[in-house]
Amino acid sequence: MSVLESFVVTLFSMSIVFFVLAFLWALIKILSTVLKHFENRKSENTAAQVATGMQAAVAAASEIGSVASISAGQVKLIDVDEKTAAMIMAIVSHESQIPLSELSFKSIKAL
Repeated sequence: MSVLESFVVTLFSMSIVFFVLAFLWALIKILSTVLKHFENRKSENTAAQVATGMQAAVAAASEIGSVASISAGQVKLIDVDEKTAAMIMAIVSHESQIPLSELSFKSIKAL
């Protein structure tokens, strides 16, 4: 094999490597764009679910406030105000489909 043939083979091999690298770069860019689209869509759905959950929690909290005879003891609140704690308890009750009178909360702590 002459020097010229070796040079041609080297250029051809290097061009294949750069082509594959460019192809992988384009593939990563496309996948990144698609995944960002789905992530944005998921966050919008999550925001809608949180808003729906908050409305249900407010409704449950107001229902709990109207039934003053339901009480299961004391709850330690650590860096959480009472309104937020009531929302958390109502959300847990709603999501678990367990009446709040049957749940027992020992403490609620902000993370």
